[in-house]
Amino acid sequence: MNQNLSSYWIFYTVANAGNISKAAKELYISQPAISKSIQKLEESLNCKLFSRSSRGVILTDEGALLYDHVKEAFETLSTGEDKLKRSIDLGVGHLQIGVSPTLCKYVLLPYLTEFIKQNPHISISISCQPSNETLRLLDENKIDIGLIAKTDNLKGLQFDFIENIEDTFVATPEYLSNLEARGVKKDEALEHATLMLLDKNNATRRYIDDYFQANHITISDSIDISDMGLLCDFAKIGVGVACVIKNFVAKDLKKGRLEELSLELPIPSREIGFAYKENIKLSKSMEAFIDFYKTFEPEEE
Repeated sequence: MNQNLSSYWIFYTVANAGNISKAAKELYISQPAISKSIQKLEESLNCKLFSRSSRGVILTDEGALLYDHVKEAFETLSTGEDKLKRSIDLGVGHLQIGVSPTLCKYVLLPYLTEFIKQNPHISISISCQPSNETLRLLDENKIDIGLIAKTDNLKGLQFDFIENIEDTFVATPEYLSNLEARGVKKDEALEHATLMLLDKNNATRRYIDDYFQANHITISDSIDISDMGLLCDFAKIGVGVACVIKNFVAKDLKKGRLEELSLELPIPSREIGFAYKENIKLSKSMEAFIDFYKTFEPEEE
């Protein structure tokens, strides 16, 4: 483009007004300045853009051809400005959340359901990874916020508590009855049952392994499963004893489909919450999400 944008804006305004003096009033510049700008544009394009008439000026054929493109360009710019203003007014934005598959399904989903209803113009990206990976993504600024179980390694992070979770061991009453028929008491079930645990890359599994070690519990037979939902499903069809988060099977426990094993030493509860980097400028989307989850109370099933 041989001319700057202001030259084309002057040309566009004169063409719309059909009169240099009227255009000068709209642009708040002098008529000689307008005439000079038009002349310079004509010299640059090597053609005549306007012809004088008794009422002012009219476009030549070359001027009309240029006008069609200039008009389209300025209308596109105007549309872009309108969309930008509307996006600001509506709170359009983007939020990147990191979360483990388990916490995503059982904890984050109710939050997102209501947040999206209240903020339909904020797009959400979810990175489903183990909690240690979520912490790495936070450290590398690849996500905005993460839903995690609280750890000792939260340096440089703000952690906002939302609820406690409690790990427990469950099985069907039938499975436990079968164990008892084989001479295995309920308080011995962990050592003799087929035990189903999350795989060793999961933060929950590491937490349970620490519990086993601290309480000198030896496991004879176990199955590693990557998904908490599958653990619950396998427990409900009588495959074995599953280590699950109690909150997530509360309905099954209440209805008697599953039975909780009583432990001599209960597994300590854990805190879960949203974590994000301290001392950073928060986007409007982040501010909206933080304000939301601090007041939102998920409905109990």
